[in-house]
Amino acid sequence: MEFSPVLVARSVRVEGVPPGYVANIVQRAAVPMNTPLVKIDTKAISRRVMVTAALADVTVSRSFPSTILISATLRVPVLAVKNPQGQVQVVDSQGVAYATVTRAPKGVPLINTVENPSSMESLRAAMAVLRALSADQRGRVSNMTVLGPNMVTLELGHVKVVWGGGSEPELKVRVMTALLKQNDVGTIDVSAPRTPVIR
Repeated sequence: MEFSPVLVARSVRVEGVPPGYVANIVQRAAVPMNTPLVKIDTKAISRRVMVTAALADVTVSRSFPSTILISATLRVPVLAVKNPQGQVQVVDSQGVAYATVTRAPKGVPLINTVENPSSMESLRAAMAVLRALSADQRGRVSNMTVLGPNMVTLELGHVKVVWGGGSEPELKVRVMTALLKQNDVGTIDVSAPRTPVIR
């Protein structure tokens, strides 16, 4: 079967990511130029590009007459996790730790963990706590420590909150919010929200 020399790969276009990512994606894609578009394995290109950990999703398609189109979506950091060695990793909403950074991105809560690497369950527990808090409360979290999926603690301003595990988050928030209104509270334990303890 004859292929028209016009319908061969002559360019690669990358969409959906900031300009700083484009060159790396094109390099990893390794598109075989001057190959007929219909013969190019778009799934193989997608697999090669997805090696870039910062990407959440990649779609590769043919754009006739001569372009391979790569549409990519970046992972969005929802947590920064500091391990016992002091390294900070950013984590997306799926609990995937995908990059090591020098400090937490602006607006991304930093949690401390004794686990290295952090388990998916522990990361999900931390995210569940942050989701349960109001926007105002999230903004006041100065420190969060995850010892495991059933032991999360955080500091809201000058008050330490022992959260425990991921069960009954709405009730824990209601109890914690009520107890925060009391004067001279140092620690609030809502790990068993029906029998909270303040110290």
